[in-house]
Amino acid sequence: MKLVTYEIENTTRIGALADGGVVELSAVAPDMLSLIERGEAGLAEARTAVEQGTPVPMDRVRLLAPIPRPRKNIVCLGMNYAAHAYESCRARGLPEKLPEHPVFFTKSPTSVNRPDGEIPLDAGLTSQLDWEVELGFVLGRTGKNISREDALGYVFGYTVINDISARDLQNRHQQFFKGKSLDGSCPMGPCIVTADELPDAGDLALSLRVNGQTMQDSRTRDLIFDIPAIIEVLSRGQTVEAGDIVSTGTPSGVGMGFDPQRWLQPGDVVEAEIERIGVLRNTVAAA
Repeated sequence: MKLVTYEIENTTRIGALADGGVVELSAVAPDMLSLIERGEAGLAEARTAVEQGTPVPMDRVRLLAPIPRPRKNIVCLGMNYAAHAYESCRARGLPEKLPEHPVFFTKSPTSVNRPDGEIPLDAGLTSQLDWEVELGFVLGRTGKNISREDALGYVFGYTVINDISARDLQNRHQQFFKGKSLDGSCPMGPCIVTADELPDAGDLALSLRVNGQTMQDSRTRDLIFDIPAIIEVLSRGQTVEAGDIVSTGTPSGVGMGFDPQRWLQPGDVVEAEIERIGVLRNTVAAA
């Protein structure tokens, strides 16, 4: 299933994409986190509801981020594609080398943005707003010290994330959190594809376009640390919970890596796309 959170008639509901519309799933769970916590029983009821339901046309709804307000920070991977790791080092004048261990950082829940939402650009705060298409996954089970062999059994589903980054803030504060957590800097969606529909996300095409021009074009098989490795390392000595969101890193082609460097401007249309999940489209707007 392709699960969504949406607004209709001033109410927020969850549903599943079907036959060009959305089938409401509010009778199964009130929100996406509640559906995730219901586990396989909730998904089974959702499948039945989709089979029996009548889709609402897409022009009557407004999609929100699948999880509009995560309970915790979004966990992200830095420099998890080789070519991007090298371009990041070059842009910062550092020796080119690959990370020996996963590089984790987080984005605030308040950074989450919806499909077709505006990405704020406050010119008084940053002049170096950058794009990053990433495969995100949502955990469906709580666990700790999860083995690589068991890791994919903890995945609820997959989504598209655009890890919008204020590079000047990132460099100024000498860590990732502030420059990655501005309001609206985590567009997410348009849906969560459940793991049963996408059992292997290890070789998906992902790309990003700015005003129709392709900037990033890669495949998830190029991840340095794949999803089982990410879950294994993240869960060592640390409990991960159902509903946690993890963004797996971005390939090369970010604005920071161009010569001269390229930054997002008001009016730019950014489209992040991942095979079998969909297109996440947002417009940059002056804050």
